[in-house]
Amino acid sequence: MSEELKVWRERFRRPLLFAARKDFALLPKVKDLEATLRKLLSEAPETLEEGLRSLLEEKLGGLEGLPLEEKKARISELLALTEDLREAPSEDFPPYPDPEDYERLREELRTPVQYVKGVGPKLAARLATRGIHTVEDLLYFLPRAYEDRRRIIPIRELRAGQRAVVQGEVVLSGPVQFKRRRVYEALISDGTGVLALKWFHFREGLLKEIFRPGTRVIVSGEVSRFGGRFEIVHPEIENPEDPALDLHVGRILPVYPAIEGVSPKVLRRIVREAVEGYAPYLASFIPPEILRRRGLLPLSEALKRLHFPPEDADLEALNRERSVYHRSLAFDEFFFLELALGLRRSRLARAPGIAFRTEGRLLRDFLAKLPFRLTRAQERALKEILRDMAKPYPMNRLLQGDVGCGKTVVAFLAALTAIENGYQVALMAPTEILAEQHYTGFRELCGLAGVEAALLTGGLPPSRKREVKQALARGHLQMIIGTHALFQEDVEFKRLGLVIIDEQHRFGVLQRAALREKARGVSPDTLVMTATPIPRTLALTLYGDLEVSLIDEMPAGRKPVKTLLFQARERAKAYALVREEIRKGHRAYVVLPLIEESEKLDLLSATEWAEKLQKEVFPDLRVGLLHGRLSPLEKERVMRAFKRGDLDILVSTTVIEVGVDVPEATVMVIEHAERFGLSQLHQLRGRVGRSERQSYCLLIAHEVSPGSEAWRRLRVLTETTDGFRIAEEDLRIRGPGEFLGTRQHGYLEFRRADMIRDYDVLLAAREEAFQLLEEDPDLSRPEHRILRKILAERWAERLHLSEVA
Repeated sequence: MSEELKVWRERFRRPLLFAARKDFALLPKVKDLEATLRKLLSEAPETLEEGLRSLLEEKLGGLEGLPLEEKKARISELLALTEDLREAPSEDFPPYPDPEDYERLREELRTPVQYVKGVGPKLAARLATRGIHTVEDLLYFLPRAYEDRRRIIPIRELRAGQRAVVQGEVVLSGPVQFKRRRVYEALISDGTGVLALKWFHFREGLLKEIFRPGTRVIVSGEVSRFGGRFEIVHPEIENPEDPALDLHVGRILPVYPAIEGVSPKVLRRIVREAVEGYAPYLASFIPPEILRRRGLLPLSEALKRLHFPPEDADLEALNRERSVYHRSLAFDEFFFLELALGLRRSRLARAPGIAFRTEGRLLRDFLAKLPFRLTRAQERALKEILRDMAKPYPMNRLLQGDVGCGKTVVAFLAALTAIENGYQVALMAPTEILAEQHYTGFRELCGLAGVEAALLTGGLPPSRKREVKQALARGHLQMIIGTHALFQEDVEFKRLGLVIIDEQHRFGVLQRAALREKARGVSPDTLVMTATPIPRTLALTLYGDLEVSLIDEMPAGRKPVKTLLFQARERAKAYALVREEIRKGHRAYVVLPLIEESEKLDLLSATEWAEKLQKEVFPDLRVGLLHGRLSPLEKERVMRAFKRGDLDILVSTTVIEVGVDVPEATVMVIEHAERFGLSQLHQLRGRVGRSERQSYCLLIAHEVSPGSEAWRRLRVLTETTDGFRIAEEDLRIRGPGEFLGTRQHGYLEFRRADMIRDYDVLLAAREEAFQLLEEDPDLSRPEHRILRKILAERWAERLHLSEVA
């Protein structure tokens, strides 16, 4: 990045950083932010990449008039976009590849790696241990860092701690005795000083041959200081006469992840063979005008420069994985994902749907019977949902909101609309206990509305399953609530009109589609609910085919939950607070990560701890136990006892993470809090604070000490109840797969792209992909048909894109 651009970037970000300080506490006091930023943008240097300039211009649009939460999100986006600034690369573009060559190009890239010059079967077996089986795998085996070996440094200029390349003449060499061990030492001089080279593991004959006095050598490695002299331990050695010298010195050197049995020099050599022989086959079929507009490079060019950067490349950007070459690869991956999501979205939007009448008596009467008024956010979300339901094509909407914000009531109102129109409603939850909790809650609402509902899970007795399935097929049941059992082959609906899916990210995309396909001849409306605050970064990818409704307001009278953090030795203080709350007539949860004691992990187990609490800590109170291995009837019995007040304390595993609603519970104790993700802790915290009573979440950390990274991570929960801030932090720490529990689905796997680091690239890719689909909705133009092939190869199965397969 040029100095001029750096200076402008700091000026542009300064008002944004001020507005975001102290969790946006100062934002209401900031005046004319949009006008200030627009003026600064107009002063941006000409070297600012044009695509980014346009994106910033777009994100500034209407900033002042946004609601507070949306304004916070937009400021966060602007900060993410300007964390690094892009300057268009100067490299010329290669000719656009012929789409007819696609299969031939793919075949070349599938060449087994053993056929790369210098590899062979033995080395191929070692590469396979790192997942490198084909030429394409080797091309995508990217450096983990870069080392500056562009300049040979005089010995007198060396500094301890730096990595350096030194050339000199061998003065003497041989083994020396050093504190009971033999060390091989060589001294080299370049006329400005003497440098010692040492080996603690060595083959004496080989080193004696290389370091004969008078021989000139080039060495590189980390410089240290010992006994008043500079030294390098186990340096890399080069022969100045080696014809392949330019691969190892005089350049920005790629440093690859270690592969056992393969030296860095050998790895660089075979990667160069692969790059020179096969990189041209890695053709980029993204229209070149898009890449030029965004200041990016075609795939093959970006990969070549990632492996062997040009001499003037930005070393800092390379090491931070923010170079134009890194961004070009990320853009390629994001572009095809967003194209797939956009294609799926447009296909669903054009499918035959149901135009529901949304001004029904059933909805009106039910709202009149509710003992509370909907919040403004609930009313806004309901309005958006009903507007979609009235259209003659399928609704695909995400209803997102923090725990306890009232999503269930809004979803039920949508269900009533479908039922009044003569259609059936299916609600699918990821676990049996959550399905049962929904059934308990919805049954009360159904009773108020005079609607028939039933539960269908794998744990039901066979006779009850048959009964429910028959009633569903004949249309006697208006609402069914269940788990993945709902999309089994023998489940039939007479007239399915609305599918509600809770905690969608726990299902595979194909499972979601399988339930929708239970509606014959017409696509039902789909409402996806999540209490997991999904950062915008992820919402763009995971829910790229959905419109989003956000409930960002809690019901009146709710007090924020107070969160306190304790070390294990301070547990007595935490449980004293539990006893005090129970004395007031309230109840408490105690959550642990394990059901039974583990020999491998020194963790408290739920069964062991429930017994200890009952016998030693609270012998005068009633302690119950709930976990996933209990039968549905046992779970129901325990939960009923807790809700009725027959139990004071419920010890549980994370089965109570979502869906459990006991307003009298005011304390949530979480043992081994460091074992949970931040978003999961936030979900668990949401089980309390569901009334006007003050509630508490007590985090007990066993394996972390104050000041450590893990402790600081847990402190985030004591500082904020903003689920989106917590989710962003969780996403940054754990990555999307762990954050969402989708690792097992293989859904969000990228070779290079990272949704957090490359957020600005993700936004740009989405914008370009959706614009392309506006011009060619089916990708039917001759020049775009190749894009369908690539989509089929990369995303067809995972995104249920049957029309491109």
